[in-house]
Amino acid sequence: MNEQLKINPTLHPIILPVEGMTCASCVKRVEKAAAKVPGVEASAVNFATETLSVTPGPGFSAQALVKAVHDAGYEAKAETVTLDIEEMTCASCVARVEKALKSVPAVETASVNLATAKAVVTVLGGKAAVPAMVKAVEKAGYKAKLQAEAGEVDAHEEAKEREIINLRRDFWIALVLSLPVFIMEMGSHLYPPLHHLLMGLFPGNLLNYIQFVLATGVLAGPGRRFFLKGVPALLRGGPDMNSLVALGTGAAYLYSLVTTFAPAVLPDEARHVYYEAAVVIVSLILLGRLLEARAKGRTGAAIKKLAGLQAKTARVERDGATLDIAAADVVVGDVVVIRPGERIPVDGIVIDGASHVDEAMISGEPLPVDKSEGATVIGGTINGRGSFRFKAEKVGADMMLSQIIRMVGEAQGAKLPIQMMVDKVTAWFVPAVMVTAAVTFVIWLFLGPEPAYTYGLVNAVAVLIIACPCAMGLATPTSIMVGTGRAAELGVLFRKGEALQTLRDVDTIVMDKTGTITKGRPELTDIAVADGFAEADVLALAAGLEARSEHPVGEAIVKGAQARGLVVPPADGVQAVAGYGIAGKVDGRSVAAGADRYMEKLGLDVSTFAEVASRLAGEGKTPLYVAIDGRLAAALAVSDPLKETSVAAIKALRALGLSVVMVTGDNRATAEAIGRATGIDEVVAEVLPEGKVEVINRLKAEGRKVAFVGDGINDAPALATADTGIAIGTGTDVAIESADVVLVGGDLSAALHAIELSRAVIRNIGQNLFWAFGYNVLLIPVAAGILYPNFGILLSPMVGAGAMGLSSVFVLTNALRLKAARVTDLGAASAGGR
Repeated sequence: MNEQLKINPTLHPIILPVEGMTCASCVKRVEKAAAKVPGVEASAVNFATETLSVTPGPGFSAQALVKAVHDAGYEAKAETVTLDIEEMTCASCVARVEKALKSVPAVETASVNLATAKAVVTVLGGKAAVPAMVKAVEKAGYKAKLQAEAGEVDAHEEAKEREIINLRRDFWIALVLSLPVFIMEMGSHLYPPLHHLLMGLFPGNLLNYIQFVLATGVLAGPGRRFFLKGVPALLRGGPDMNSLVALGTGAAYLYSLVTTFAPAVLPDEARHVYYEAAVVIVSLILLGRLLEARAKGRTGAAIKKLAGLQAKTARVERDGATLDIAAADVVVGDVVVIRPGERIPVDGIVIDGASHVDEAMISGEPLPVDKSEGATVIGGTINGRGSFRFKAEKVGADMMLSQIIRMVGEAQGAKLPIQMMVDKVTAWFVPAVMVTAAVTFVIWLFLGPEPAYTYGLVNAVAVLIIACPCAMGLATPTSIMVGTGRAAELGVLFRKGEALQTLRDVDTIVMDKTGTITKGRPELTDIAVADGFAEADVLALAAGLEARSEHPVGEAIVKGAQARGLVVPPADGVQAVAGYGIAGKVDGRSVAAGADRYMEKLGLDVSTFAEVASRLAGEGKTPLYVAIDGRLAAALAVSDPLKETSVAAIKALRALGLSVVMVTGDNRATAEAIGRATGIDEVVAEVLPEGKVEVINRLKAEGRKVAFVGDGINDAPALATADTGIAIGTGTDVAIESADVVLVGGDLSAALHAIELSRAVIRNIGQNLFWAFGYNVLLIPVAAGILYPNFGILLSPMVGAGAMGLSSVFVLTNALRLKAARVTDLGAASAGGR
């Protein structure tokens, strides 16, 4: 072991947690498996900390190490780290930053998002690998740092605001200096008397000298950023958008310098200055970036809005005193006091008091929710007119709001499969543009009319300037950012951004019954009384009897009576008759409740309720009978009722062209009744959890794209098996962790909204990509001069600069339309899910 640890001091060991080790022999197996991985120079396991330390060498692969440990029967998990990346300006920057991150041995995967300026990296060793990743990114010409913590969000926003302020300042400086140059040069061409006037005022070469001074001010001042970033990128062999601008404006400026200070070098017909092209290009591109920065700020509005829901202070009871403290200082177990109109600081359980709480910002439910003892409250929601105390259960990063912010952020940073194609194109786009510009110059130089130098230069510069990898880089991530933000407002959380694309392709939606289509808890749904009995009296007596029962059916009857405002009387001498029912004395009267066989055992004829029983059976409900003082008094039905939106949501899903399948472990009669009531296409009943997986696999084998909606622990395998797993957010943590999409409010209509938004986002991305690629495919040949031989049309570099800036703004503006994306309104009564 000691010999194994004599490692190369220049290589930093990677330390990662390993799960599943139980003894010393496990240690040996993990070390042996790691040592066999190519590129691992040394490996050692610390059993006490359950970590593996490896020293990487040439040819090391993080994926290979993780696989080797997995194949040995253990789990070495890479951690996800998010980095803030600075100074990226186009899609080619994204490719270079990703390449730099992947060059770090510990990195397993890296996904860089231009719109959010973030890199999501799965890396062995987690935060310990951050210095190496930062160094690699800096070597590629960019800046990186670990993503700001929740409390540092404001600082990140301030940095973006400073960028906008700097761009605005530089744009106005460039504009003020560029206007005189533009007027002097272009005005003279458009209005000949102005040319004569200027030549009279500025004899000789003085006009060129003035333009030189102003142009130098623009390029050395506001335009300096393009050269500081573009030239080093060019020298590293990784040119980006800044390189194209630096080359284009630099070429126009240098050619003009020769004309101004060494005109003899050029033929008479080629002695032209292009200062105005260089300065106007800088001004227009700065304007485009300013508009782009503003629009980018608006794409991230969803997370800002969510973060703004967090309460700043909390009133807690500690050591017999009531204190006002920062919400961040609340700890689990604190008793928090909530007054009317206050924002709830953390998640917890109500101890005493009652109120209504507006949870619309979390769940999308428009109606305030009743809160009393035992109810769950969510941090960030707003209390109504009542007051209550609650015990803090989840604080900080564990709060639901914090988890939602994290989920939305992760989804916004996701890279869809469609983006992979874009990345491949943009990797060679900028070099290809430079080659096209060079070829354009050569062709004009040899085949163009005189002055060939001039035509070659102008068209080569136009090609360099009009190319826009920015629009291609922004096309996908901006749509994802805005779309997932809009989804969060509707109570839909995309845990995995890829679900945006997979959900669009779904043609079959499979759903569990209990807790998904139905409320998941039994309720008193029907009551029919015999002649001579009053409904309220019968229900009160039945509830008094069932209050002594622990059966869920009994609990439903008690809650049904309480919901009707009835007083539940106490019961005595209660006896349960196994398999039949329950009997006892309530308010001095003999009461019995149970199935039809119990009534028959008591000598009572239930045929009086034959018609009612037949109707209930058709609805998948089983009647429960109540006898009072030896007479049959009523037939009750307790069942798991449909959620208010289920019927409308399923109808709307079918209207979208989806086939709806219900899979449940419940009995066939009940399941088929639910199927008839909701209009479901196919019902599969009486199946175990593995049966749900078998149904999904059967559908997938038929070539269908399947989404599964569920909420329980037994749904986790099905959620993981489906092409897209959708978990009801009111369900279990296990189900939520297995899902790709989470419906926060527990409302099936949100599944409909998820699919509608998925289709809207992918459609929006398609529009953006069509514009971004179509723009370049059409305009680069025009900039090169393809229309000149037949039509005499040339594209000015200044027009190209304006069009380039507008292409990015178009993509961003189109993506922002998703903020108002419409979804099916299932009606105010059902939207609340209550």
